[in-house]
Amino acid sequence: MLFEFIIIFIFGLVIGSFLNCVVYRLNEGISFSSGRSFCPNCKHTLAWYDLVPVFSFLFLRGKCRYCGQKISWQYPIVEISTGLIFLLVSITTFDPQLSILNSLFPMVCLLAVSSLLIIIFIFDLKWYIIPDKVLFIAAGITAVFHLYNFFLGLYSKDQALGFLFSATGACAFFLAIFLLTRGRAMGFGDVKLAFFMGLFLGWPKIIVALFLAFLIGAIIGLILIALKKKGLRSEIPFGPFLITGLFIALAWGDKLFSSYLNLLY
Repeated sequence: MLFEFIIIFIFGLVIGSFLNCVVYRLNEGISFSSGRSFCPNCKHTLAWYDLVPVFSFLFLRGKCRYCGQKISWQYPIVEISTGLIFLLVSITTFDPQLSILNSLFPMVCLLAVSSLLIIIFIFDLKWYIIPDKVLFIAAGITAVFHLYNFFLGLYSKDQALGFLFSATGACAFFLAIFLLTRGRAMGFGDVKLAFFMGLFLGWPKIIVALFLAFLIGAIIGLILIALKKKGLRSEIPFGPFLITGLFIALAWGDKLFSSYLNLLY
């Protein structure tokens, strides 16, 4: 499987490069069918050798070949992160007991959802926006994924309902915070993202994901305040913390929840 996982990581790098393009065009309102990739500064069309994930950035020393403008570190970071996330999803979800078809389809769904979550992560981090169209597509793929597993007999009826209850519970919790604080503590986009997380993860992973999101958010917030980058009343996007918690819970949620129960009992 080592060779397969290397291929998946490289595939993730390529998809990460594509996601950078998607984020830029989605924010600028540019059609995805409007031509080849170009430099955001000088608008020069990029050659294929300018688009090799990570290596082009290193070879060009972080500058556009045509205008010399600095290239954002977002590009290699997103590419490497996507490769690692693809690798993580593949390792933790691959089931050798299933046939190639039955294991391939769920993995494709999970990788597609992971790509959409990366887009949401970047959008919320940079512009404090969770794009509905991206989130709704992710929710649709997740619903198909669950229905596929249910009709395949991998889910019981109670397990299938558990995803809906988890989504409803997470959404209700965040909606209460949104209403009580009149949107000052978090935006309504976070409420919709919480619903998706419950639908995607189910019980008990959703609890782990939300706990980690609040924990990581608190730690990062305190660090930013200590560095005087943010104040007590500064707005910090919560979506990236939710998505970080989601990926950790997807990989190790059951083990972390079991370890916590063992500490209690």
